[in-house]
Amino acid sequence: MEKKAFRTIWESEVDPGAVCVIDQTRLPHRLVIAELRSPGDFERAIAGMQVRGAGLIGATAAYGMRAAALAAPDSGFDSFVGEAAARLIATRPTAKNLEWAVLRVAGAMAVETRPQRKREAALEEARRVTSFDAQCSRSIGLHGLPLIEALSRSRGGQPVRVLTHCNAGALAFVERGTATAPIYEAHDRGLALHVWVDETRPRNQGASLTSWELGSYGVPHNLIVDNAGGHLMQRGMVDMVIVGADRVARNGDAANKIGTYLKALAARDTGLPFYVALPSSTIDWDIGDGVAQIPIEERDPGEVEYVEGYLDEGLPGAGAPGGPSGGGAAQGGAGRVARVRICPRGTSARNFGFDVTPARLITGLITERGICAASEEGLLSLFPERRTRQGEAQGAAAKGGER
Repeated sequence: MEKKAFRTIWESEVDPGAVCVIDQTRLPHRLVIAELRSPGDFERAIAGMQVRGAGLIGATAAYGMRAAALAAPDSGFDSFVGEAAARLIATRPTAKNLEWAVLRVAGAMAVETRPQRKREAALEEARRVTSFDAQCSRSIGLHGLPLIEALSRSRGGQPVRVLTHCNAGALAFVERGTATAPIYEAHDRGLALHVWVDETRPRNQGASLTSWELGSYGVPHNLIVDNAGGHLMQRGMVDMVIVGADRVARNGDAANKIGTYLKALAARDTGLPFYVALPSSTIDWDIGDGVAQIPIEERDPGEVEYVEGYLDEGLPGAGAPGGPSGGGAAQGGAGRVARVRICPRGTSARNFGFDVTPARLITGLITERGICAASEEGLLSLFPERRTRQGEAQGAAAKGGER
């Protein structure tokens, strides 16, 4: 990153039908660029978490629809693309942005009649989806900045201590992320910051991705185990919590990486502000009770049973408490990446990818249009155009009940 403008997904300069992404399964030890071409490439990249994070999943799925359009025969075009759309949506059931992006591109193609024009419309809409996500991140950063500025003033210019969970950063979106966007904005303006980074088991996105991002950008941070957050809050070592979201119900309930709910409970108990940052594409207006209705993805148990990391073979201080972790050597020096089992053979694991934080525990939602209360009325205050649609939907439901 190094403060340079970059995107996590871009069109290939060599193959007009391909897009490039950072293979996030290889970070932080290797920076590998993957090219996605076929519809299957996009499905595997999303399901296998080469790309992850609400916004980037959406942008990738949008280009996946474009790949399906390129692969579709003129005869039977719509059915081919429709089947590809269903497969893409099924890859990550909790993330709302994915479905939103797929339906956006499908809608753009639906108004065209000729297959070639449908293919052109798919590319145009995929670009719009990607640009919208990038703009949302920039706006979220600007709207969240005053929160950090206020805390900085109250602390007399001492570092504002932010705790975050999982990775809702630049790697999770097209550009600056959501939870990290206000952090980057504040850092750019010279405000003193310190970020507590949850490791985020089982895939360790905090340890491998958020730490990599913040380190590249020069933001002071410490990696902590997932269960340390409550302790730090009790000890007065945290000033605010900012997390992202994969789906937010219209009542303000927010689904995010497993463990987020516990951080919200600790923040409430210690009187700390707990914010959720999200673009409007993450809002599911059809769900009125997130705890009861948001689908929770259950992933491969192997993600819990094993950890993957870099072996510091032959490095100075390797294995010594407090010794070097490998640093720059991890970018290509001695050692190798290995997968290690951490539980007894025969022990079965369950791997729930997300939990839902009830709106009552959320101080506010930071969106591209501003900050609002975590409630239906709060969201409608920022997105008033939804009032008519919500009224129509409720009216239709009432009529259906009467029949």
